[in-house]
Amino acid sequence: MSSATVSYNFPFSHIYVEKKVLGHPRTKAILSRFSKSRVIKIDHYKDVFNRPRQSFRLQKDSPSLILAGNTGASVFHGSPVCQDFGYENFYYTSSCRNCIFDCEYCFLRGMYGSADVVVFVNLEDAFSEVEDLLSKHPVYLCVSFDTDLIALENLTGYVSAWAEFTKGHPDLTIEIRTKSFRKDIFQKIPSCDRVIFAYTISPKEVIGRFEKRTATLAERLSAASCAMEKGFPVRLCFDPVIYLPDWKKAYTELIEEVKGSIDLSRIKDVSIGTFRISSEYMKKLRKDLPGSSLCQFPFENHNGVMEYPDNLRNDMECTLVTLLQSSISQEKIFLATF
Repeated sequence: MSSATVSYNFPFSHIYVEKKVLGHPRTKAILSRFSKSRVIKIDHYKDVFNRPRQSFRLQKDSPSLILAGNTGASVFHGSPVCQDFGYENFYYTSSCRNCIFDCEYCFLRGMYGSADVVVFVNLEDAFSEVEDLLSKHPVYLCVSFDTDLIALENLTGYVSAWAEFTKGHPDLTIEIRTKSFRKDIFQKIPSCDRVIFAYTISPKEVIGRFEKRTATLAERLSAASCAMEKGFPVRLCFDPVIYLPDWKKAYTELIEEVKGSIDLSRIKDVSIGTFRISSEYMKKLRKDLPGSSLCQFPFENHNGVMEYPDNLRNDMECTLVTLLQSSISQEKIFLATF
């Protein structure tokens, strides 16, 4: 099926399943939810996911679902453009690839040629890799790196699985990053001070223009408050900070709304980072989104990373720090540095 016709289908109308995982319990559980979808057997997920001449933008309207078994490594050292929050052994894992949300600035647009969603059903193999690492040292692991796991929880159950796994491994701390509104999940998993829920916090204008299908600001703040009430540490991520013509006004109003909705003294920490992305990924974003004011901004290339000019970046970061430091201690504010 061509990318030009995929938009006429409903999301996950086509489910591609690697033959080797047809009998896996997670495969069967997921397929049971999609009685109207066409199931297509394949040899390897890359035969579909890595096809040439796909359109990420068009596929976003109705992506296919690919169920696969990850046969390679699934746990990796953290990227230098991501914050480690002071943890020495910083890793990430990708049990899913791609996201059901549609953020214009997302690095996944540049990383992958396809918007189809891949779920690796053999999560137990990722658990084994983490246990191998834990036998050597404590581990800080971002488990929602290439997707929004909370948004996919009804499909995969992976947030619950990772939370349960973490509860049983005292030297493991995980971060689950999200833009979701879901609160019911906190009733289903045991509270744990090593399961960090990290919410991307953006001005309403940024959410409306660039973070399509995601939760509203009020919904994210409400979910974050619920997580804290249930005993989970919460991180607020003002990252990426996006330039707008009136960005100071937008972010000032944002911080005021945050302060009015959340007791910042109870927050684990906050992160601040202006938009940055690999120069190679930016090439793909600009090609796919020629009319995007965000992607077409005249960024500067700093050692292969596209960023705002130094004076603008510094001004944005300092402004956010100043707005926050009256309500949260300095040691809880982490700036993206690389």
